[in-house]
Amino acid sequence: MTSSGAPSTSSFVLARRAAYYGLAVITLLNFVNYIDRYILSAVMPRIKSDLGINDFELGLLTNGFLVSYFLTSPFFGRLGDRLSRTKLISAGVAAWSVATAASGLAATFPQLFAARATVGVGEAAYATISPSLLSDYFPKAQRGRAFATFYVALPVGAAFGFLLGGALEHAYGWRAAFYAVGLPGIALALLTLTIAEPPRGIQDDEPVPVLDESIWQSLRTLIRIPDYLWTVVGYAAYTFGVGGLAIWMPTYLARVRGLELRDADFLVGGVTVVAGLAGTFLGGFLGDRLLRWTDRAYLWLSGIAALLGIVPTWIALTGGSEPVYIGGFFVAEFLLFLSTGPINVVIVSAVPVAMRATAMAVSIFAIHLFGDAISPPIIGAIADRVGLAKAVLIVPVAVAICGVVWTGIAARKARQP
Repeated sequence: MTSSGAPSTSSFVLARRAAYYGLAVITLLNFVNYIDRYILSAVMPRIKSDLGINDFELGLLTNGFLVSYFLTSPFFGRLGDRLSRTKLISAGVAAWSVATAASGLAATFPQLFAARATVGVGEAAYATISPSLLSDYFPKAQRGRAFATFYVALPVGAAFGFLLGGALEHAYGWRAAFYAVGLPGIALALLTLTIAEPPRGIQDDEPVPVLDESIWQSLRTLIRIPDYLWTVVGYAAYTFGVGGLAIWMPTYLARVRGLELRDADFLVGGVTVVAGLAGTFLGGFLGDRLLRWTDRAYLWLSGIAALLGIVPTWIALTGGSEPVYIGGFFVAEFLLFLSTGPINVVIVSAVPVAMRATAMAVSIFAIHLFGDAISPPIIGAIADRVGLAKAVLIVPVAVAICGVVWTGIAARKARQP
């Protein structure tokens, strides 16, 4: 028996169709996940005027989600390495969907903050466990493409969040946007219960031992794996920059560039869906192909893409004309999304099979604690003092740090966990 009480891998055969069905459902959930997450960005200026809050408080609304998200991730990660992953994911989807709809009922800043915090708890159950399940659907040589498919929901879902949020806010007000994207998720929670749950490690050659370490022992094990540790450090810098840009870009375009909010939402959404979709798919494909030449392919690809993204990110925030800054924004998004699938494959592949959900949970905790949990309010606080045009220039600095860390660890000789 495995640590979860599932049948041994030798007695379980996962049909190819079941694997692809599971990938499709989990990707659909991730799509709705990112719509729910980014719908806030599309309506932030209207929330500010309606509730009478400042830029720093707007940044804190993101924290309402992220703080609960990363604080509860380790808890769900431990459960994900022991209990039924499909049932935990289903419960998380139901929780975040109800909380998203409840965000539209908020009449004050504390009420909206509390609703967004509850969204974070539900998404923590989903995000920590899904990559572990995907790793048991597909063998190592196919994981780059599988993870790219899963994470393509990030740019597409974020884009739909901007586009749908902008359209619904314009037609019906910002509250309607939260109702429209939250309530359908309850049906998706039930759909999750129809996907397969294979034994842990079925696609890997290593045995899956009984997991009897405490959370602190597991943490010590993880930080002694250089590939895991430094990948997460670079990921935190990446999340700081990309998360801050995602939250503030519509407001930046409206306030600094003079666009109407609806036009800004559509511009950000359109660029994100095209550049993000292309970058995410190409990143997964290239990562798998480059494995033929080096087992560090995913790290090299992610690090080099981040380094190449520094200049276009700067141009997107400083370009003097509309074609220049839009072009910079498109190229920056394409390059930054190249690493979405590969870098998460590195995280689950660098650790023992029995610790994958825990490793993902610790990663989520770290990248949000030091990443997009602090970058939106930091940018907001700087904007309150020197203006938003200068405040956003912290983003390309974070991208540069990420690129240096990832290429540095890629150049090291791999050490097995």
